Amino acid sequence: MSESTRVAIIGTGHMGGAMVVRLRAAGYPVTIWNRTRERADDIAARTGATVAGTPREAAGTSDVVLVALANDAADLGAHEGRDGIVAGLRRGTAVVDTSTIDPRTTLRLAEMVRGAGGVHVDCPVSGSVSSVEAGTLAVLAGGEAVDIDQVRPVLDHLGKVFHIGPTGTGATMKVAINTLLIAINQGLSEAYVLAEAAGIDPATAYDVFLAGATGAPYLKYKRNVFEHPENAEVAFSLDLVHKDAGLVLALAERTGVPVPQAQANKAALAAALDDGYADRDISAIATHLRELRTRSSRG
Repeated sequence: MSESTRVAIIGTGHMGGAMVVRLRAAGYPVTIWNRTRERADDIAARTGATVAGTPREAAGTSDVVLVALANDAADLGAHEGRDGIVAGLRRGTAVVDTSTIDPRTTLRLAEMVRGAGGVHVDCPVSGSVSSVEAGTLAVLAGGEAVDIDQVRPVLDHLGKVFHIGPTGTGATMKVAINTLLIAINQGLSEAYVLAEAAGIDPATAYDVFLAGATGAPYLKYKRNVFEHPENAEVAFSLDLVHKDAGLVLALAERTGVPVPQAQANKAALAAALDDGYADRDISAIATHLRELRTRSSRG
């Protein structure tokens, strides 16, 4: 597999769009499809990618199909039907699903792809848009080693590839990662607003958070948006964070693991969505806490 390998990207949201830019810069011919055609057209104009009219068309002209969609329903919808990915597959075409979805849905999609003669790699990614741009994602691959090796040259442009295990383990690992990510963001938001409300200079507080045992990479790359929320671009919208929190609780129920912190975090996310924060970045939890404090002081 080389830069002459034809790649399709299904879904050109924040992450999928960044993948288009990254792979076009590496020289790959890329065909894209997005439910909202205007977004695909905009990315194509900037990158030289080709826009397909349907997922079937995109898959039918490609060797590797990267899927980057928001949820289980969107992923299933893009695969199924006469205009879906599966209908367009040629024997040996690899479908690499980077979406964050329920592991049970991953198994269902893999069966559909393989039943049509394709290769399936369960492959969520961990990181932000900036991680895609820098090629530093954690790529969580589930499936047969030979299938992962088939698409590894493409995935190597996106980040470090981890073979987690058989199909479904990539999706499961992503749910586990997001359990921790959501907790870190909630904890940082509470600590930051608490220090600020108690009279500590926010910049000093953040310096200390970074200097000690709490100085995780997440704190480093989120500092600017915590200190300047008015300039925050949406890297991970709260509606998607809330969806992922639901995946966490569903997995915990199936495995019998008590997750009281994850339950509290999902409730905090639900409250933010109720207050109109769905389209805001995950860091806006801090802004929501300030809003709740103001309401409390008025009451």
